[in-house]
Amino acid sequence: MRYLGLDVHKRVVQACIIDEHGQALGALRFDLTRETLTDFAKSHLDDDCAVALEATTNTWAIVDVLSPFCPRVVVSNPMRTKAIASARIKTDKVDAEVLAQLLRCDYLPTVWTPDPRTRDERALASRRSALTRQAISLKNRIHSVLHQRLIPAPADLFTAKGLAWLRQAELPVIARGEIDTLLRLLDALQTEQAALRAEVDRTAFASQDIKLLMTLPGIDATIAQALMAAIGSIDRFRSADKLAAYFGLVPSVYQSAEHCYHGRITKQGNTNVRWLLVQAAQIAGRHRGPLGYQFQRLMQRKNRSVAVVAIAHKLAVLAWHVLTRKAPYRYAVPATIETKLARLRVSQQGKRRTGVAKGQPRSANYGTGVGTRRKKALDATLTAEQLPATTPAPTAEQRLIDRWQLTQFASQLQAESRTRKCRSQAH
Repeated sequence: MRYLGLDVHKRVVQACIIDEHGQALGALRFDLTRETLTDFAKSHLDDDCAVALEATTNTWAIVDVLSPFCPRVVVSNPMRTKAIASARIKTDKVDAEVLAQLLRCDYLPTVWTPDPRTRDERALASRRSALTRQAISLKNRIHSVLHQRLIPAPADLFTAKGLAWLRQAELPVIARGEIDTLLRLLDALQTEQAALRAEVDRTAFASQDIKLLMTLPGIDATIAQALMAAIGSIDRFRSADKLAAYFGLVPSVYQSAEHCYHGRITKQGNTNVRWLLVQAAQIAGRHRGPLGYQFQRLMQRKNRSVAVVAIAHKLAVLAWHVLTRKAPYRYAVPATIETKLARLRVSQQGKRRTGVAKGQPRSANYGTGVGTRRKKALDATLTAEQLPATTPAPTAEQRLIDRWQLTQFASQLQAESRTRKCRSQAH
């Protein structure tokens, strides 16, 4: 058996080959192109080989080239390969040999190899996040230009009314030119975001798991798609805490003898998904159910930042339970779920469900001039969207709901009723 360690860079690869006893058989260095990599695989790889390399930007392209020539290609987590990260003598040859030796001893911290579809989904989520961050940067720059010149701006500057004010505001020549440039860039980004949103919607509409994740407060199609892309297969995670740790949303632990200190979150793993979950937690904190109740309690004891991160952790835990049990969140507000899933359905099929469903009686107020709106029960909303109904809460969870005085809220979710429309809606 032979073991090969590859120290991969952008333009060059350093390879080290050892035998099953750890003796060096050779080392070589070559330029990194698809052709040279293929030639290397043809001349040095066989069924008795195993290859190790660290995760980097072009790792999966390299894995695709090597896999047909070698039965085992292992990708290592560079953050956990301490033998390389903490070495006193660090060269490309040493790094490649250490990778080969660790692979031989089966002591290499590996990462999960995603399938091509998951890689595409991750690339889509990453591109969407990059566009969002660029748009935020442009908006912040516009605020900065106005602030530098002591120009008061509307509170909602990037609404239709705020943008109309911004385009017509009398500004100094230099400021006017910069604002116009930033607005053109922002318009171009929004066009790209709309096109990308259509791609995300196509993926979300075809996935039952993404629709189930959308039942969680604060999680829409874009966040759910990014979550599924990062998770890949939920079977990889034995528990909800493992998933939360994968997103870096668990506290760091420093333990020595009888002393144990829990610090800030580790911030390891997928940075993009962690950022999206924190954004979702901002909205989930306003939920009228258990998440909102816990958010308010944490706000009283700690501060807002701690509360937001804690709710982001809980969203990761709930995501594991939703995907593992294939069941929706049992405390979702029916109107919110209907709005989120209806937007997704309309974007893909263009179908809007209006009026009384076929076979259903009309409202008792029909013809009286008093407009009413039907409020569906949660399970009825889920069934209409072809999702499974909620499952009963376990006894321990029900006791907790009673203690938090949320029993009435939970029962109202499954009760159908009608509410009166406001005048603008009725006419």
